[in-house]
Amino acid sequence: MHIERLGVHDSVSAVFPPERLREELSGAVADVRIVADADGIADCDAVVTFAHTDAFLDADLEWVHSIQAGVDRFPFDAFEAAGVALTNSTGIHDASVGEFAVGLMLSFARRLHAYVRAQRDQEWAHPAWDEPFTLAGEHLCVVGLGTLGRGIAERADALGMRVTGVRRSGEPTPHTEAVSAPEDLREAIADATFVALAVPLTDETEGLIGREELAAMREDAYLLNVARGPVVVEDELIDALRDGEIAGAGLDVFETEPLPEESPLWDFEEVVVTPHRAAATRDYSRDIADLVGENLERAAAGRELTNRVV
Repeated sequence: MHIERLGVHDSVSAVFPPERLREELSGAVADVRIVADADGIADCDAVVTFAHTDAFLDADLEWVHSIQAGVDRFPFDAFEAAGVALTNSTGIHDASVGEFAVGLMLSFARRLHAYVRAQRDQEWAHPAWDEPFTLAGEHLCVVGLGTLGRGIAERADALGMRVTGVRRSGEPTPHTEAVSAPEDLREAIADATFVALAVPLTDETEGLIGREELAAMREDAYLLNVARGPVVVEDELIDALRDGEIAGAGLDVFETEPLPEESPLWDFEEVVVTPHRAAATRDYSRDIADLVGENLERAAAGRELTNRVV
């Protein structure tokens, strides 16, 4: 694979300015340019992108890189049939997503979200005496122990939490005292104060958390989703929140994004809604440039690309 012209698709502007990545790649072994759907893609050998467009398959590209870890929006079969390599950005989000998930837990435990609402309303309001608690000693179950899940587990462990997990292989990982297989999911989450979802979206994980799993959780437990929206059956989560089956939820991803204005999730006092930004950091473009730059060098040397999924 020989890459002379690399396009930065303007869809990356959803995360950072395309110009920033072009600057970060200024020393790369390829000519780097900004492209759009109808302009410039056909003149490239490879493209770095946030979104998928069929123009990638219509052009004579050799390689497409997704700036996200999740690549469920890309048609794998079509890429394989077209002979186009697809790589993702797994491995760079452990710190950002780990800190974000811990931030959600701290918000619920220390009642920060309630204080922010009170400040907005100019209310000097105190929570009930038994509402605040500390994270030390509380049980967190991380569902999915890849890069994201391990990042969450490491930081929760550092705060003194009791961390367990669920993993496809069921094998132990650092910073977890016990790891269960997916078939034991309901038992694994039954005793947790927090359940953090960090799995990729696949046929196996779509709808992973629904009515029965929510019923298995404690009434004072919180669900955190920093994975993908369809991993949770949203209507059944809303029912569980409305019926008091769980205490609340910290949600960064949703079945439909942006979250529709009419969604009841906006209105629950114990739900924190964030706009799919768990991985966001001012250094994102630099991290992507490091990955892409390494793969440009690998391609030039005839070596296998890092993080290749197709």
